[in-house]
Amino acid sequence: MNSAQTIVPKKVSANIQTNGSVAVIDALMSENVTTVFGYPGGAIMPIYDALYDYIDKINHILVRHEQGAIHAAQGFARSSGEVGVVFATSGPGATNLVTGLADAQIDSTPVVCITGQVFAHLLGTDAFQETDVINITSPVTKWNYQVTDANEISDVLAKAFYIAKSGRPGPVLIDITKNAQLQMFDYKGYSPCIHVRSYRPKPIVRETYIYEAAQLINSAKKPFVIFGQGVILGKAEQEFLDFLEKSGIPAAWTIMGMSAVPTDHPLCVGMLGMHGNLAPNYMTNQCDVLIAIGMRFDDRVTGRLDKYAKQAKVIHLDIDPAEIDKNVKTTVAVWGDCKETLPLLTKHIEKRTHKAWLEEFRKLNQKEQDKIITTELNPATDELTMGEVIKLLNELTNGEAITVTDVGQHQMVACRYSHQKNTRSNITSGGLGTMGFAIPAAIGAKFGAPHREVIAIMGDGGAQMNIQELGTIMQFKPNVKIVILNNQFLGMVRQWQELFHEKRYSFTDITSPDFVMLAQAYGINGKKVTQRSNLKDTLNEMLQSNESYLVEVMVGKQDNVFPMVPQGKGVAEIVLGVDEL
Repeated sequence: MNSAQTIVPKKVSANIQTNGSVAVIDALMSENVTTVFGYPGGAIMPIYDALYDYIDKINHILVRHEQGAIHAAQGFARSSGEVGVVFATSGPGATNLVTGLADAQIDSTPVVCITGQVFAHLLGTDAFQETDVINITSPVTKWNYQVTDANEISDVLAKAFYIAKSGRPGPVLIDITKNAQLQMFDYKGYSPCIHVRSYRPKPIVRETYIYEAAQLINSAKKPFVIFGQGVILGKAEQEFLDFLEKSGIPAAWTIMGMSAVPTDHPLCVGMLGMHGNLAPNYMTNQCDVLIAIGMRFDDRVTGRLDKYAKQAKVIHLDIDPAEIDKNVKTTVAVWGDCKETLPLLTKHIEKRTHKAWLEEFRKLNQKEQDKIITTELNPATDELTMGEVIKLLNELTNGEAITVTDVGQHQMVACRYSHQKNTRSNITSGGLGTMGFAIPAAIGAKFGAPHREVIAIMGDGGAQMNIQELGTIMQFKPNVKIVILNNQFLGMVRQWQELFHEKRYSFTDITSPDFVMLAQAYGINGKKVTQRSNLKDTLNEMLQSNESYLVEVMVGKQDNVFPMVPQGKGVAEIVLGVDEL
């Protein structure tokens, strides 16, 4: 029976005969899914056939590669706070999702991927476009499941959405065999999931630990807050701000935590990490109480663990018990959703200021300003710098734009110098460091937040990894702005080769196409900037365009990003330049 005979252009009525594909689409409608990123193929064709009757209800974005689909879904989830949804076919369609699944897993991004699979009776026979997608994706998903019977579809998808967005979010993959998609069955309707046996998304909050943490904070002379994406994922930005302003404690963000509070807040002292700011990295090893909120003590934040904050008592607030004591030994662990735990903690702490302690951060910040930042943002040479491009974007957007960065030197520079006033404004590949992330993620971010300016910032290397997604922009016309900072190198690797491998530049000198001409082939306007005198006007023209626009900026070929915590060193061994190595 053709799906058009049973579908109505609304939700499907319960207690009717329909097929598994219709049940899939009805699940999406029930979960208020408005946008799907995908690429059709033989094994998922029945689901696409059912989707045909809902083209006025669900916006399907046809990407040019399945990796583009999942990165776009990540961008959508990160800008909107909703679950990103992906369709892909079996075999290579499903395996092309793996990088994005790994990226979403480590960065806690809620995504539901629905893949088609060969008929159930062909499983294990090496049928055309058959792969064991369940075993392939098990290490890079929060949960996955293969459906072989249409009667399972509604309950499995309800569970998928619940698991993806609850607790610590993450990617889920549901693989549906073709016979289940075609199978007629008695449809009972769709009910969202509210509980899964043996799965506890939120730990029980224990007020004893809240009180112990408050006592440590109240007695601290040099307390320091480091915060991550958990504040954003928990939608606890206001609760976190209330805690900060009552405690008066200086706070630094991880790359993923950036924009949880405005970057110019007087208590914010900069970015942590290998290429973060001098003060927060160095002062981690000077504080007496370290309060970590919604972050996982990643190695790029801690440097050598045996040299990390050994003098401090550590309070760790996290929703995932697996993160407690994983890398850094905790004095007091506060398990739970920070939207719940932060107000409880705020209630028990004393209202204080830490003026002398904050002044120590400001002195170090001035040292970094004098040696690095002033030169980077206001160069005296003819060569353009990445930093001055970011500075101009800040001025022209007033810190209101969403910036989506790829991976490399430009990523570190953008995260160091971007000013952000609003939450969910910094979208980047943090834990996995996936080159090729920016263009598709920016597409998704624009669909997730259509009212906001979205600027994709990338290097010449990463730009070429998923550049085919310019075709997606051409067809669906999201107003995405693209800035390519071209230093004619795989810059971050080249920097390491210069500093630690005696300038042996092994295969990092990359030749690129004419990006502006390439964009024009996709119907996207653009300009190339080689002179400082043209930079501001060109960026302004880009931002004023009502359509997508690409700007390529030629920047210094061998510029380095500093400060830097050299690999194998502690955070207090951060250096401000080559002369300190």
